[in-house]
Amino acid sequence: MLNSKRLWITTILLGIAFDILFWDKAPGISFPIFIVLILLSGILVLADSGIRPNKRALGLILPIGFFATMTFLRTEPMTTFLNYLLSFVFMAFFALSYTGGRWFSYSLSDYIAGIFKLAGSALGSPLGFINETRKEQKELGIKSKSKNFMPILRGLLIALPVVAIFASLLSSADVVFAQRLDDFIEIFQLENLPEYIWRGILILIIAYLLTGILLYAARKSQDEKLIGEEKPMLAPFLGFTESSIVLGSVLLLFAAFVTIQFQYFFGGNANINLDGYTYAEYARRGFGELVTVAVFSLFLFLGLSAITRRNEKERKIFSWLGITLVLLVLVMLFSAFQRLNLYETAYGFSRLRTYPHVFMIWLGALLVTVVILEIFRKQRAFAPAMAIAIIGFAATLNLLNVDAFIVRQNMLRSAGGAELDMAYLASLSDDAIPALANAMGEKSVSNVTREAVSASLVCYWYQNESRFNSEDPLPWQSFHLSHSTATRIYATINPLEGYTVTNDEWYYRYVTAPSGREYDCSERFIWD
Repeated sequence: MLNSKRLWITTILLGIAFDILFWDKAPGISFPIFIVLILLSGILVLADSGIRPNKRALGLILPIGFFATMTFLRTEPMTTFLNYLLSFVFMAFFALSYTGGRWFSYSLSDYIAGIFKLAGSALGSPLGFINETRKEQKELGIKSKSKNFMPILRGLLIALPVVAIFASLLSSADVVFAQRLDDFIEIFQLENLPEYIWRGILILIIAYLLTGILLYAARKSQDEKLIGEEKPMLAPFLGFTESSIVLGSVLLLFAAFVTIQFQYFFGGNANINLDGYTYAEYARRGFGELVTVAVFSLFLFLGLSAITRRNEKERKIFSWLGITLVLLVLVMLFSAFQRLNLYETAYGFSRLRTYPHVFMIWLGALLVTVVILEIFRKQRAFAPAMAIAIIGFAATLNLLNVDAFIVRQNMLRSAGGAELDMAYLASLSDDAIPALANAMGEKSVSNVTREAVSASLVCYWYQNESRFNSEDPLPWQSFHLSHSTATRIYATINPLEGYTVTNDEWYYRYVTAPSGREYDCSERFIWD
């Protein structure tokens, strides 16, 4: 039996911790601290009632800890978004399989249904739990202390507006009384009363939701039955003939596309010169469509596999059709990868070119996994395989350090004679600053490139000057390693002296180097 008093005290304290860590403060080290507090407090309060996590469920603490920690290390937008999102998603999976530990056996339906069940528990279970506690107290003859407390609370709520009205009238009647009342309000900072009320409500909301999640983990996370484990959620209804025609038709189309376009896929520079395409036209043409085809083909095969009736012989034929389809999709995916490589070589790296670069690698790995699962008839394992691919994609972005990677790759291009887009480099996040500083100090870098990098650092400083030069120090909750590192680097860089930033009447911003050369410092965003 859950100890209701300890459960509510724990969740209210977590709500207070949320207020202390995040109210009117930018997230920094506060987020991983809050995640640790939730995990430790939740495990301890449930263990106090004899409810312990399954060992397999404890494995989810690794991705939770990794992504929560990386929110403190990375500031690049997409990476940061994924870190926050996946921290919460895997926290939800941890609650869903807390006592059962079968999260790795979930199907996609289990994951989706589980999220809705957890949300329902967070919204509704605490009310039911309060009623259960009251009934148990009645049965045991325990008088509820809330009966004595509620009249006091109601009296205070009624008295507050009445006292406020009379105090206002009396202040108008006597200047000395008004001054004493102002001093009293200043002591307790009652002018911030609306803010305090809202913060109190927010604390209670957080406590309420966390109570619902912990109740689900304690009572409904056994995973006794999973959707479609004993029998499919949707019984196969489509005949083998119909499915094989669909797969075969798509297969023939893909085979024709690959065969006819094979030279076009991998012809490179010679093919562009032959057809008269520019780099941009060649690289962009069909890239998005090929990736879309790869994703849709994957779900087409999985969908047909789930709804098709087939005997043992038909199963083998269906599997080989699917495997061939996936292999052709892999070829097209490789073509898209080649196109992106060509585009990056010609125009340099950007965030919106790096994301799909990494995504295609993990999508290809997922496609290969689907083939293996089909061969061994383990299609149900697709959901955890997809979860691993998502973890891999997000972890790769973190370990790659996207903005620093972009700087390094574009510096390599500039070493080969390509122009360095310093304005775009200046639009990156704090993650890019160490890489820019290192590039500026390398002996192999030409003076022209070093000047452009220095201009980029000056431009970035100007765009973020309010953060770097703020007289009010950031609260410890907002301390972020990436920003701290960037600030420290700027404090040690001397060669930036002599660079000036100018805004003209047309809102055009530029950096003037000591050599007299001007660099565009307008804020940039590359859309492709």
